[in-house]
Amino acid sequence: MKMIVKISLRQLFLAACLLTALTTFAQKAPKPAAIHLNQREIRFDDNWLFSKDSLKNDFRIVQLPHDWSIEDLPGQNDSTIIGPFYKYSPLKEQGAYTLGGTAWYQKSFTLPELQGHLLHIRFDGVYMNSDVWINGHHLGNHPYGYTPFTYNLTPYLLPAGKPNTITVKVKNEGLTSRWYTGSGIYRHVFLVNLPAEHLDVDNIAITSKFDATNATVCVNTAIPKDTKLHIRLLDASNIVIAESDSEPNKNTETNNSTTTLTIPNPQLWSPDLPYRYKTEISLIKNNTTLDQLIIPTGIREIKIDPKTGLLINGIHTLLKGANIHHDNGLLGAAAFDRAEERKIILLKQNGFNAIRTAHNPPSPKFLEVCDSLGMLVIDEAFDVWQQEKTPADYSRFFPNHHTSDLASMVRRDRNHPSVIIWSIGNEIPERIEFRGTLAAQDLIATIKSLDTTRPITAAFNNFRPGTTDKWEDADEALALLDIAGYNYMWDYYYLDKKRVKDRIMVGTATSAQNLQHAWNHVEGLNFIIGDFVWSGMDYLGEAGIGHSIYAEKDSLRLSWPWFNAWCGDLDITGEKKPQSYYRDIIWRRSPIEILVHTPDTVNEKTSFWGWPDELPRWSYPGHLKKPMKVRVFTRAKYVKLEQNGEVLATKETGQDLSATFEVLVKPGTIVANALDRNKQPVGVKFLVSTSEPAAIVLRADTNVIKADAESLSYINVEVMDKEGNVVPYADLPLQIKISGPATLAGAGSGAPNRMASFQQLKLTTFRGKGLIILRNNGHSGKIKVEVSGDQLKTGRITVKAK
Repeated sequence: MKMIVKISLRQLFLAACLLTALTTFAQKAPKPAAIHLNQREIRFDDNWLFSKDSLKNDFRIVQLPHDWSIEDLPGQNDSTIIGPFYKYSPLKEQGAYTLGGTAWYQKSFTLPELQGHLLHIRFDGVYMNSDVWINGHHLGNHPYGYTPFTYNLTPYLLPAGKPNTITVKVKNEGLTSRWYTGSGIYRHVFLVNLPAEHLDVDNIAITSKFDATNATVCVNTAIPKDTKLHIRLLDASNIVIAESDSEPNKNTETNNSTTTLTIPNPQLWSPDLPYRYKTEISLIKNNTTLDQLIIPTGIREIKIDPKTGLLINGIHTLLKGANIHHDNGLLGAAAFDRAEERKIILLKQNGFNAIRTAHNPPSPKFLEVCDSLGMLVIDEAFDVWQQEKTPADYSRFFPNHHTSDLASMVRRDRNHPSVIIWSIGNEIPERIEFRGTLAAQDLIATIKSLDTTRPITAAFNNFRPGTTDKWEDADEALALLDIAGYNYMWDYYYLDKKRVKDRIMVGTATSAQNLQHAWNHVEGLNFIIGDFVWSGMDYLGEAGIGHSIYAEKDSLRLSWPWFNAWCGDLDITGEKKPQSYYRDIIWRRSPIEILVHTPDTVNEKTSFWGWPDELPRWSYPGHLKKPMKVRVFTRAKYVKLEQNGEVLATKETGQDLSATFEVLVKPGTIVANALDRNKQPVGVKFLVSTSEPAAIVLRADTNVIKADAESLSYINVEVMDKEGNVVPYADLPLQIKISGPATLAGAGSGAPNRMASFQQLKLTTFRGKGLIILRNNGHSGKIKVEVSGDQLKTGRITVKAK
């Protein structure tokens, strides 16, 4: 009797593609990496072979994390192909004029004897729609670009010493998102070495409670039969402060176990003091430790109530929030650990205490840093459900994958104390339809089956003009949520509270222009727990939505050569933008700030997400003796403005917390004094004019980095005058020279509409500044950087890798 095997056309196609890939890769492959199974997780980022678009292309070696969409395109010219940007890209301004496509990755490796262990591979993020093979066996397909996924390699591995081959196909075709996504294996990859009987980190849930004197920490996880848990809680000095054994699992199969530990006088985790213990979990059988995990643990309590708002450990907390996308500016989407860390540090330094991960789960490192720095997080799952926003987005996959993708996010992130709210979606068009209600109920049920300690929200915007739907039609959908998320609707807060008495609200997105109104509501009404600006930092794609331009007509987005959104408080290099100085006044971080409008004010068009074209600058050499508009922001009653020691005027501050002056441009200094009701000084700020550019100065965020192929050093580039002031009009081409154990990971400026390569040894400064990102090559030694320009003193700096 003959056996008939049915094979789909897709399976045949994948098999044919894989065979071609294996043959071609084999001709280019480096020596297989020898993997030593001496730890539970082994980073698997080095020396992948990569080919873009066609299997006939040449393969090259890349290091992960890798984003091919940020790489320079072939055929560079000054008009249509500039760096990674292509004028006729089908992604257009939404995708920053970059290209996606299809690409292949492959890596070969050898193993010792597994000795009964299991070997898995975990991808922290691949954008998107990936297929993975091991030794020709198809492990699976994972469509969503932002959630991790794991495959068991064990059944398909070759004997010890024989080369095994992992092959990954990544397909990012069409307009898959409303912003720049990047393409490729852009987050880390790990081999996970597990004993046959082991702990499953994704099935471990750690929760805590506390009272005036004690805290309890509960550890819930599944354990195999005939095993038990030994759990210790260690403080930051690694002193054991509590330990306990679970009951042995005497069932015939794996069973859930809950162990409780009591901690006297606990140190709590909070945004101001993000203290973390370590939960050490050991799996024991016959007095032998089979497996062990250590999970950082923050003890904290979240409560929300329409009368008291958000309480963290009993303290009323207002969320000073930033929406941020996942890209890392000049690095594209590549999620280097230092890049993830740096953007959180910058946001924290500029007053933010909360981030909304718009509109997808972040990288694991992102949340680790938020835990360690005390940054609160709204962890968001999706931008779309069933109804598409772009032709090739996640709506294609939502029906079959939303439950597993959401569960993956919650299982991974629920032990992070920084995560205080789950978000199931953003501006979902079908939210008031029957299918939308069913989807919301399903998503909420999925979260609550895995975590009941955090509230759930979703971000709602108003319906488009011209539709028959009214905002009130969303009441039923909003009632499903613990917190109602309002996008750009601060003026509805008070009215809605009168209609729906028990509603708790958060401004999930507001524009910087509306910050004062929105924040007044947050400070004055307890049922509004915070405000999240769109956006905290500039990002690639949605080009120019935050513009201020001089034109007869305006539009939502701007076209070539605009490539970044330009709506952030910080630009893509981390430099402070004018709205951030205004925020400092609103949040009482500064008593007074000065901004000077550029000379051109005719036909200025400032978008909803934009800010007028003004800067803290007093150098306009081409406009001497011409009047300039000077805006001073302060909460003080009066502003006294001086120029070169002469008092020009004293004005009362308006309701918008500003006073405006017209001042003739002269070399020297303007000084703004904040005066209280009695005209006593309460703050001062000055701007000084500069002389001509004279020197280049380099500043490193750190002068010592690890000798590791994923270590980065950020070098700030500044063009200075002879007095040591940054020259704000210096947009100058500079040349970069790097010697020692490092390569260039990225170089450029914060300019939103000056397209350039980010991967060449040159940059043009913007407002006198630029940024160089170094990447170590895995070796120790001194890294020397020189930056030169015409008629400028060369800047030099040394960074040590060790």
